[in-house]
Amino acid sequence: MRVRYPAFVGAGVAASAVAALLGYAQKLPCSSGGAWNSFTGQFRHACYTDIYPLYYNEGLSSGQVPYSGHPVEYPVLIGAMMQLAAWMVHSVTDPFARGKDFYYVTIALLALCLVAGVLATGYAASREVDRQVKAALMVALSPGLILAAYINWDLLAMALTAGGIAAWAGRRELLAGALLGLGVATKFYPLLVFAALLLVCLRAGRMREFCRALAAGVVAWLAVNLPIALTATAGWGRFYAFSRSRGADWGSVWYLFEHFNVPLLGNDSIGQLNLVSSACFAIAFIAIAVLALAAPRRPRLPQLCFLLLATFLMLNKVWSPQYVIWLVPFAVLARPRLWPYLLWQLTEVAYFYGIWGYFVYLYRSPTDGGFGGVSPGWYFAILLARFLAVGLLAAVVVIDVLHPERDVVRVSGQDDPAGGFVDGAPDRLVLNWERGARRAAQASVSLSRSQPMSAASPASGVSHSTGAPAARTTSSSTAGSMVPDSKFACLSAPEPKSSRELLQCTRSIRPVIALIRSTASARSMPAE
Repeated sequence: MRVRYPAFVGAGVAASAVAALLGYAQKLPCSSGGAWNSFTGQFRHACYTDIYPLYYNEGLSSGQVPYSGHPVEYPVLIGAMMQLAAWMVHSVTDPFARGKDFYYVTIALLALCLVAGVLATGYAASREVDRQVKAALMVALSPGLILAAYINWDLLAMALTAGGIAAWAGRRELLAGALLGLGVATKFYPLLVFAALLLVCLRAGRMREFCRALAAGVVAWLAVNLPIALTATAGWGRFYAFSRSRGADWGSVWYLFEHFNVPLLGNDSIGQLNLVSSACFAIAFIAIAVLALAAPRRPRLPQLCFLLLATFLMLNKVWSPQYVIWLVPFAVLARPRLWPYLLWQLTEVAYFYGIWGYFVYLYRSPTDGGFGGVSPGWYFAILLARFLAVGLLAAVVVIDVLHPERDVVRVSGQDDPAGGFVDGAPDRLVLNWERGARRAAQASVSLSRSQPMSAASPASGVSHSTGAPAARTTSSSTAGSMVPDSKFACLSAPEPKSSRELLQCTRSIRPVIALIRSTASARSMPAE
C-alpha cells in the first residue's frame, strides 16, 4: 500500500539536506583545508568547531569513556553521542585521521537531528499545509542555524525539544514529557519549555496533563542520568560544577559590562555575577508569568517558549554563537513573519563572523599577516546589535500577545496549533488588573449569598465560565428578561464557535485586577 506523507515532510527533508550540505561546506577550510592546524587560521576562516578538538581534549582519542574515564563538561546525552561516534571510528589507526572521521560521523548524526527538528517544527506550526511548509523552510534555511550547525552538539537538543513540542501538539503528553526530559539531559534550556507548559496549562485548567508530562520528563531524565551519576559521580558532576563556576563569557551582556567596568554590573566576582544574573532572570520570569495569566487571551505555547528562552539568553552568563539553534524553532512558531525574522538572522550572521574576527584580533601573533581581526569596539557593537534584535523580536511577540488580533496565527482562524490540550480550551485562571474589579467580585459573592440563584441577574464584570469579562446585559421589553449585549455575547459562552469570534469580542476589552478561578460552583453563581 502506498503511503502518502504530508507535503511539508518532503519540503522539510529537502531543505534540511541543503542546510546540512551548506553547513558542511562552510567548515571545509578547516576539515579539508588544514585550518584546524592553525590556532588563528580556524578563526580567520570562521570554520571553528568544538567537535574536532574535544575528541582529543575529552580523552576519546585514547579510548577513555566519557564520565567514567574522563570528566565531561556536557550533560549525559551529549557524552553518549560522543562515545557513539568514537566507537564508530575506533578502527582507524591514524589518530589524526581518526579525529577527522570522528567529526564527519558526528556531523552526519547531527544532520539527522536537523531533519527531525525541522519536521517536528513543521508539524507543530499549523494544521494548514502551506504554513507547515513555510515553518519547515524557515527553520531549515535559517542562515544563523546553517552557520552554527556544526559548532557543537546543539542540534541534538533542538531535535528533542522540537519533538517534545510536536508530541504535545499531538496531545501525547507522556511522549512530550519524555522527549523534553531527554532534551534537558542534552542541554538545560528545555526546562523553560516545561515552565511555559505550566503557565498555559495553569490558565487553561489542564494541570493533569501538565503533571503527566512533567512526570514523564523526570523519569526520562533520571533514566539516563542516574546510572552515570551513581557509577561516575565526579565525571557526571563536572557539567554542573563548570556551569556554576563559569564567569561572564563571550556574547553575553555581562561580558560587555565587565569589559567596560560598568559599576555593579561589571563586577568580575563569579558569586555576585551568578546572583545578579539569576535575580534578573527571576524578575523577567515573573513578568512573563504575569503576562501569560493576564493577557486578553491565553498566549500561544510557542510565544511563551520564545519569550522565556530569549530572556534567558539575553540575561545568561554565556551566549555562544550556536545558541541561535535553540531559538530558531520557537521564533518561527511564535511569529511566523519573514522580515522581522530576517532582521534578527542578519544580526546572528554578523555576530557569527564578528566573534571569530574578534578572536583573530585577540590571539594573532605579531608575525601574522593578512586580516587583523575585529577590534573590540566593533565586536561589542555587533554584540549589542544581536542583543537588541532579539529584544525587538521579543517585544513584537509581546505586542501580539496583548493584541491577539495582530497575531498572524490566530487571525487565520486557529487558536494554538502547538498547544495540544490547551488548543481552543477556555480560560480557567486569569489575572486581571482593572481598578475596582476585586470589590466587584466580592460584591458578587455577597449578592449571590443574599439572593436566590433564580432571582439574581448578571451584570457586567467577569465570566466564571471563561475567565473573561462577562457579557453586558440590557433589558428586553419583548420578553421581559435580561439578554446579553451582542457586542460581548460570545465572551460568556463556554466554547466560542471559533477563535476568530473570540478575537473580535476581545479587541475592545481591557484586562481587569483580580484573580479569577473557574470552578463548578462558580459557574452556578451570577456573573459579576
